[in-house]
Amino acid sequence: MGGLPLVNKLGFYEIRLEAIGGMGANLAGKMLAEAGVNGSGLNGVSFSSYGSEKKGSPVKAHIRFCELTTQIRDTSSVEHPHMVGIFHEALAKTVHVTSGIGPDSIVLVNSTKAPSQLMALLDMQGGKIAAIDATGIALKEKNRVNMAMLGALFKICPFLDPQAMKDIVTKSLGAKYPQAIESAHRTFDRGYEEVVFEQFALEDNGPLLDFKHSNISSLGYENQPIGGMITNPGGNYLKDLSISRSGMIPSYDPESCINCAGCDNVCPDMCFVWEERTDRKGRSQMFLQGIDYQYCKGCLKCVQACPTSALSSIKEKEGYADKHSVKHRFDLAAQF
Repeated sequence: MGGLPLVNKLGFYEIRLEAIGGMGANLAGKMLAEAGVNGSGLNGVSFSSYGSEKKGSPVKAHIRFCELTTQIRDTSSVEHPHMVGIFHEALAKTVHVTSGIGPDSIVLVNSTKAPSQLMALLDMQGGKIAAIDATGIALKEKNRVNMAMLGALFKICPFLDPQAMKDIVTKSLGAKYPQAIESAHRTFDRGYEEVVFEQFALEDNGPLLDFKHSNISSLGYENQPIGGMITNPGGNYLKDLSISRSGMIPSYDPESCINCAGCDNVCPDMCFVWEERTDRKGRSQMFLQGIDYQYCKGCLKCVQACPTSALSSIKEKEGYADKHSVKHRFDLAAQF
């Protein structure tokens, strides 16, 4: 393996992983650092930052590498990464996933879109973008997204030894899950082989996007509402929970629905849209109209609760949620 291709003024090659809880970004960061230390003779460190520790909430993993002659004394968040790994493209809706990237940074995205489409989605002026369908690979190989993302990350980082990563996977899974080793290796290999790159020209060599803290409010002493009024409600009415989906969503078939409301009873986020109508016997009854995917985070509890085939889990495809979403008709004025 060669040396580090590019370092900052402190001598570090820095990586930031953007993900949601449950996709394994924290573990991927630890394994990535371990492979660099044990397999490539580097100094390395990995740590994560996140809010509420639950599946579906945003997570960041930070990794630093340097030569053995340099000591790592910096454990602050990675603000200007040489590489960003985005485990879920929908995170770009609400999280500054590409903040702080520079003209030499590489952005890797778990997506079926082409790099040219991702550049527009991420609001980038140019630079190098890599794309890998990590979710599709993981579903096909019956493994996890982080293994496919790690394969792509190793392709991007030629100073890291892929065999060292496979040895770490074998050691980690060998004791408790030996049956999963082969699947993990296949997923890693496919991520390594199937990642695609594209370079887009920049008009200048300035920073592509300034670094932004995603958890700091824009309100201060000059523009805070009188009395400290909370302008952003804590409920889900104004929120888009689609960033919490990790590849699978419920699909609704109205022909098989018996309107039992079993799905609505287990749904944690009021995704299902109902309408009161008169049935064939003249009785007033609630009929399910469909799913409002703005509030669906892909937990699939509704699929498990459905007693018929009206709800099934499918891999989310681009544009599917927008095409099949049924919006809630909230009348806020009528509530007051």
